[in-house]
Amino acid sequence: MFVHVVNFWLKKDLSEADRQKFVEGVKTLGNIESIKTFSVGPPAATDRPVIDRSYDFCELTVFDDAAGHDEYQVHPLHLKFIDDCKHLWEKVLIYDSESI
Repeated sequence: MFVHVVNFWLKKDLSEADRQKFVEGVKTLGNIESIKTFSVGPPAATDRPVIDRSYDFCELTVFDDAAGHDEYQVHPLHLKFIDDCKHLWEKVLIYDSESI
C-alpha cells in the first residue's frame, strides 16, 4: 500500500468563490482510477499539543503501490487541478509512505 498525504495552505486573501474553486478542483482528484481510498477536508476539531492544525485542507490518497501513485501524478485530472488551482495556495507539504 502507498499513502500520499497532501496538506494545503491557501492564500489568506482568497474570496469565498476562490476557496470553493479549490474545493471543487481538489475533489475531482477522487475520480482518478488508480486511487483506492480518497478523502479531503479541513483540519478536524481535535486539539492536542501534537496536532498541527495550521493547514487549510488535507488530501489523503491510498494506492495499491507506487506504480498507482506514479499514474496519479501524470493523470490529466491531477495536472488540470494543479494548473487551475496552483495560484490559490501559498504552501503545499506532502508525506508519502509505503506499508512495511
